[in-house]
Amino acid sequence: MRICISHETRYRYQQPVNGLIQTLRLAPRNHDGQYVLNWRIEVSADCRLERNEDAFGNLTDTFSVHGHLDQLSVLVAGEVETEDTHGVVSGTVERLPPSLFLRETDLTRADSAIGAFANEIAGSDPPDALSRLHTLLNRLHQDIGYDPDPTHTATTAAEAFALKRGVCQDITHIFISAARRLGIPARYIGGYYYSGGDKVQAEASHAWAEAYVPDLGWVGFDATNGVCITDAHVRVAMGLDYLGAAPVRGSRRGGEGENLSVEVHVGQPQLPAQGQMQRQSQS
Repeated sequence: MRICISHETRYRYQQPVNGLIQTLRLAPRNHDGQYVLNWRIEVSADCRLERNEDAFGNLTDTFSVHGHLDQLSVLVAGEVETEDTHGVVSGTVERLPPSLFLRETDLTRADSAIGAFANEIAGSDPPDALSRLHTLLNRLHQDIGYDPDPTHTATTAAEAFALKRGVCQDITHIFISAARRLGIPARYIGGYYYSGGDKVQAEASHAWAEAYVPDLGWVGFDATNGVCITDAHVRVAMGLDYLGAAPVRGSRRGGEGENLSVEVHVGQPQLPAQGQMQRQSQS
Protein backbone atom coordinates (compact mmCIF):
# COMPACT_ATOMS: atom_id res chain seq x y z
CA MET A 1 0.00 0.00 0.00
CA ARG A 2 1.24 3.48 -0.81
CA ILE A 3 0.43 5.93 1.97
CA CYS A 4 0.69 9.71 1.70
CA ILE A 5 1.17 11.64 4.94
CA SER A 6 1.10 15.32 5.84
CA HIS A 7 1.57 16.38 9.47
CA GLU A 8 1.67 20.06 10.43
CA THR A 9 2.21 21.42 13.93
CA ARG A 10 1.45 25.11 14.49
CA TYR A 11 2.36 27.25 17.48
CA ARG A 12 1.02 30.72 18.20
CA TYR A 13 2.14 32.80 21.17
CA GLN A 14 0.35 35.71 22.83
CA GLN A 15 3.75 36.97 23.98
CA PRO A 16 6.65 36.46 21.52
CA VAL A 17 9.18 33.70 22.07
CA ASN A 18 12.74 34.86 22.60
CA GLY A 19 14.39 31.74 21.19
CA LEU A 20 13.57 28.02 21.20
CA ILE A 21 15.03 24.59 20.48
CA GLN A 22 13.08 21.55 19.30
CA THR A 23 13.89 17.93 18.55
CA LEU A 24 11.66 16.13 16.07
CA ARG A 25 11.10 12.39 15.83
CA LEU A 26 9.08 12.63 12.66
CA ALA A 27 11.18 10.83 10.05
CA PRO A 28 10.35 7.16 9.31
CA ARG A 29 13.05 4.65 8.42
CA ASN A 30 13.10 1.77 5.97
CA HIS A 31 12.65 -1.74 7.29
CA ASP A 32 11.12 -4.98 6.04
CA GLY A 33 7.66 -4.09 4.78
CA GLN A 34 8.18 -0.31 4.96
CA TYR A 35 9.98 1.76 2.33
CA VAL A 36 10.18 5.55 2.45
CA LEU A 37 9.71 6.89 -1.08
CA ASN A 38 10.10 10.57 -0.22
CA TRP A 39 10.00 12.65 2.94
CA ARG A 40 10.57 16.29 3.76
CA ILE A 41 10.58 18.53 6.81
CA GLU A 42 9.83 22.25 6.55
CA VAL A 43 10.14 24.77 9.40
CA SER A 44 8.65 28.24 8.94
CA ALA A 45 11.49 29.98 10.81
CA ASP A 46 15.01 30.59 9.52
CA CYS A 47 16.98 27.64 10.94
CA ARG A 48 19.04 24.59 10.05
CA LEU A 49 17.98 21.02 10.80
CA GLU A 50 20.64 18.78 12.32
CA ARG A 51 19.98 15.06 11.86
CA ASN A 52 21.13 12.44 14.36
CA GLU A 53 20.05 9.13 15.84
CA ASP A 54 18.97 8.67 19.44
CA ALA A 55 19.73 5.70 21.68
CA PHE A 56 16.75 3.76 20.31
CA GLY A 57 17.82 4.22 16.70
CA ASN A 58 15.16 6.83 15.93
CA LEU A 59 16.04 9.53 13.43
CA THR A 60 16.01 12.93 15.13
CA ASP A 61 16.04 16.40 13.57
CA THR A 62 16.96 19.26 15.90
CA PHE A 63 16.70 22.97 15.18
CA SER A 64 17.01 26.19 17.16
CA VAL A 65 15.57 29.62 16.49
CA HIS A 66 17.09 32.80 17.89
CA GLY A 67 15.26 36.07 18.23
CA HIS A 68 11.60 36.93 18.57
CA LEU A 69 8.74 35.11 16.90
CA ASP A 70 5.04 34.93 17.63
CA GLN A 71 4.24 31.88 15.52
CA LEU A 72 5.95 28.77 14.19
CA SER A 73 4.93 25.86 12.00
CA VAL A 74 6.62 22.52 11.41
CA LEU A 75 5.45 20.48 8.41
CA VAL A 76 6.49 16.93 7.58
CA ALA A 77 5.17 15.23 4.46
CA GLY A 78 5.95 12.31 2.23
CA GLU A 79 5.02 8.93 0.82
CA VAL A 80 5.71 5.49 2.24
CA GLU A 81 5.22 2.10 0.58
CA THR A 82 4.10 -0.63 2.99
CA GLU A 83 3.54 -4.38 2.88
CA ASP A 84 1.55 -6.55 5.27
CA THR A 85 4.00 -8.63 7.34
CA HIS A 86 1.27 -10.17 9.54
CA GLY A 87 2.37 -8.06 12.46
CA VAL A 88 6.00 -9.20 12.51
CA VAL A 89 8.53 -6.35 12.56
CA SER A 90 12.01 -7.07 11.20
CA GLY A 91 14.88 -5.22 9.59
CA THR A 92 14.63 -2.34 12.08
CA VAL A 93 17.60 -0.65 13.73
CA GLU A 94 18.07 -2.48 17.05
CA ARG A 95 20.62 -0.93 19.38
CA LEU A 96 19.34 -2.43 22.62
CA PRO A 97 18.50 -5.96 23.84
CA PRO A 98 14.83 -6.93 24.17
CA SER A 99 15.23 -7.32 27.94
CA LEU A 100 15.65 -3.53 28.26
CA PHE A 101 11.98 -3.18 27.33
CA LEU A 102 10.93 -4.90 30.54
CA ARG A 103 11.88 -1.69 32.34
CA GLU A 104 9.02 0.24 33.89
CA THR A 105 8.67 4.00 33.52
CA ASP A 106 6.52 6.53 35.31
CA LEU A 107 3.99 6.39 32.46
CA THR A 108 3.85 2.58 32.27
CA ARG A 109 4.28 1.46 35.90
CA ALA A 110 1.71 -1.19 36.77
CA ASP A 111 -0.44 -0.66 39.85
CA SER A 112 -2.34 -3.41 41.67
CA ALA A 113 -5.27 -3.20 39.22
CA ILE A 114 -3.09 -3.70 36.15
CA GLY A 115 -1.19 -6.42 38.02
CA ALA A 116 -4.45 -8.25 38.75
CA PHE A 117 -5.52 -7.84 35.13
CA ALA A 118 -2.22 -9.36 33.92
CA ASN A 119 -2.55 -12.23 36.41
CA GLU A 120 -6.05 -12.91 35.12
CA ILE A 121 -4.71 -13.24 31.58
CA ALA A 122 -1.83 -15.44 32.76
CA GLY A 123 -4.24 -17.71 34.63
CA SER A 124 -6.67 -18.21 31.77
CA ASP A 125 -4.38 -18.51 28.74
CA PRO A 126 -1.81 -21.01 27.48
CA PRO A 127 1.67 -20.14 28.73
CA ASP A 128 3.03 -19.00 25.37
CA ALA A 129 3.63 -15.29 24.97
CA LEU A 130 1.78 -14.91 21.66
CA SER A 131 -1.50 -16.29 23.01
CA ARG A 132 -1.34 -14.01 26.04
CA LEU A 133 -0.58 -10.98 23.89
CA HIS A 134 -3.55 -11.63 21.62
CA THR A 135 -5.80 -11.97 24.66
CA LEU A 136 -4.39 -8.71 26.03
CA LEU A 137 -5.00 -7.03 22.66
CA ASN A 138 -8.62 -8.16 22.50
CA ARG A 139 -9.41 -7.38 26.13
CA LEU A 140 -8.08 -3.83 25.93
CA HIS A 141 -9.90 -3.19 22.66
CA GLN A 142 -13.15 -4.32 24.28
CA ASP A 143 -12.68 -2.79 27.74
CA ILE A 144 -11.04 0.61 27.12
CA GLY A 145 -13.19 3.14 25.30
CA TYR A 146 -11.64 5.61 22.88
CA ASP A 147 -12.24 9.07 24.34
CA PRO A 148 -9.92 12.09 23.93
CA ASP A 149 -11.49 14.15 26.72
CA PRO A 150 -10.39 12.69 30.08
CA THR A 151 -6.65 12.18 29.48
CA HIS A 152 -3.55 14.14 28.45
CA THR A 153 0.06 13.40 27.54
CA ALA A 154 1.07 12.95 31.20
CA THR A 155 -1.70 10.44 32.01
CA THR A 156 -0.25 7.18 33.29
CA ALA A 157 -1.26 3.66 32.32
CA ALA A 158 -2.71 3.13 35.81
CA GLU A 159 -4.82 6.29 35.59
CA ALA A 160 -6.16 5.43 32.13
CA PHE A 161 -6.88 1.84 33.18
CA ALA A 162 -8.93 3.11 36.12
CA LEU A 163 -10.86 5.47 33.83
CA LYS A 164 -11.41 2.72 31.23
CA ARG A 165 -11.11 5.49 28.64
CA GLY A 166 -8.38 7.25 26.72
CA VAL A 167 -6.65 7.74 23.38
CA CYS A 168 -4.17 5.55 21.54
CA GLN A 169 -1.29 6.74 23.75
CA ASP A 170 -3.14 5.65 26.90
CA ILE A 171 -4.28 2.30 25.51
CA THR A 172 -0.74 1.59 24.32
CA HIS A 173 0.70 2.44 27.74
CA ILE A 174 -1.75 0.01 29.37
CA PHE A 175 -0.80 -2.72 26.88
CA ILE A 176 2.91 -2.16 27.57
CA SER A 177 2.38 -2.11 31.34
CA ALA A 178 0.43 -5.38 31.36
CA ALA A 179 2.80 -7.10 28.91
CA ARG A 180 5.81 -6.24 31.06
CA ARG A 181 3.98 -7.53 34.12
CA LEU A 182 3.56 -10.79 32.19
CA GLY A 183 7.33 -10.85 31.68
CA ILE A 184 7.12 -9.93 27.99
CA PRO A 185 9.32 -7.09 26.69
CA ALA A 186 7.16 -4.36 25.16
CA ARG A 187 7.79 -0.92 23.70
CA TYR A 188 5.93 2.16 22.50
CA ILE A 189 5.66 2.95 18.78
CA GLY A 190 4.68 6.29 17.33
CA GLY A 191 3.58 6.56 13.72
CA TYR A 192 0.60 6.91 11.41
CA TYR A 193 -2.41 4.77 10.55
CA TYR A 194 -4.53 4.79 7.41
CA SER A 195 -7.97 3.76 8.66
CA GLY A 196 -9.79 3.61 5.35
CA GLY A 197 -12.75 5.16 7.14
CA ASP A 198 -13.77 2.06 9.10
CA LYS A 199 -11.60 2.16 12.20
CA VAL A 200 -10.98 4.47 15.13
CA GLN A 201 -9.30 7.70 14.05
CA ALA A 202 -6.03 8.77 15.59
CA GLU A 203 -6.21 12.07 17.46
CA ALA A 204 -3.15 13.24 15.55
CA SER A 205 -0.38 10.80 14.88
CA HIS A 206 -1.06 7.22 16.04
CA ALA A 207 0.49 4.89 18.61
CA TRP A 208 0.69 1.14 19.19
CA ALA A 209 2.94 -1.37 20.94
CA GLU A 210 5.50 -3.92 19.89
CA ALA A 211 6.11 -6.97 22.05
CA TYR A 212 8.97 -9.47 21.81
CA VAL A 213 7.88 -13.03 21.06
CA PRO A 214 10.42 -15.89 21.09
CA ASP A 215 11.04 -17.36 17.61
CA LEU A 216 9.18 -14.45 15.97
CA GLY A 217 10.90 -11.33 17.26
CA TRP A 218 9.04 -8.05 17.61
CA VAL A 219 5.32 -8.12 16.80
CA GLY A 220 3.13 -5.02 16.54
CA PHE A 221 -0.18 -4.81 18.46
CA ASP A 222 -2.61 -1.93 17.89
CA ALA A 223 -5.00 -2.29 20.82
CA THR A 224 -6.86 0.91 19.89
CA ASN A 225 -8.09 -0.77 16.72
CA GLY A 226 -7.92 -4.36 18.00
CA VAL A 227 -5.49 -5.61 15.34
CA CYS A 228 -1.91 -6.62 14.84
CA ILE A 229 -0.21 -4.06 12.66
CA THR A 230 -0.80 -4.23 8.91
CA ASP A 231 0.26 -2.37 5.79
CA ALA A 232 -1.97 0.48 7.02
CA HIS A 233 0.58 1.33 9.74
CA VAL A 234 3.61 3.56 9.16
CA ARG A 235 6.23 3.16 11.90
CA VAL A 236 8.20 6.30 12.81
CA ALA A 237 9.71 6.16 16.31
CA MET A 238 9.92 3.89 19.35
CA GLY A 239 10.77 4.14 23.03
CA LEU A 240 10.05 2.78 26.47
CA ASP A 241 6.95 5.00 26.51
CA TYR A 242 5.52 8.08 24.80
CA LEU A 243 8.34 10.33 26.00
CA GLY A 244 10.94 8.26 24.15
CA ALA A 245 9.01 8.45 20.88
CA ALA A 246 7.35 11.87 21.19
CA PRO A 247 7.10 13.52 17.76
CA VAL A 248 8.16 16.94 19.09
CA ARG A 249 10.01 17.87 22.28
CA GLY A 250 11.76 21.10 23.13
CA SER A 251 12.01 24.20 25.24
CA ARG A 252 11.64 27.94 24.73
CA ARG A 253 12.35 31.26 26.38
CA GLY A 254 9.24 33.34 26.91
CA GLY A 255 6.26 32.75 24.70
CA GLU A 256 3.46 33.03 27.24
CA GLY A 257 0.01 31.99 26.12
CA GLU A 258 0.96 29.21 23.69
CA ASN A 259 -1.75 27.91 21.37
CA LEU A 260 -0.94 24.57 19.73
CA SER A 261 -2.75 22.93 16.84
CA VAL A 262 -1.91 19.75 14.96
CA GLU A 263 -3.32 18.70 11.61
CA VAL A 264 -2.65 15.30 10.09
CA HIS A 265 -3.74 13.95 6.71
CA VAL A 266 -3.30 10.26 5.87
CA GLY A 267 -4.41 8.86 2.53
CA GLN A 268 -3.66 6.85 -0.59
CA PRO A 269 -2.51 9.39 -3.17
CA GLN A 270 -2.87 7.50 -6.44
CA LEU A 271 -6.10 5.63 -5.90
CA PRO A 272 -8.91 7.95 -7.08
CA ALA A 273 -11.71 5.79 -5.70
CA GLN A 274 -10.12 5.48 -2.28
CA GLY A 275 -7.68 8.34 -2.13
CA GLN A 276 -9.85 10.93 -0.43
CA MET A 277 -7.68 12.28 2.33
CA GLN A 278 -8.76 11.66 5.88
CA ARG A 279 -8.55 14.78 7.94
CA GLN A 280 -7.65 14.55 11.57
CA SER A 281 -7.13 17.66 13.63
CA GLN A 282 -6.26 18.61 17.14
CA SER A 283 -6.58 22.13 18.39
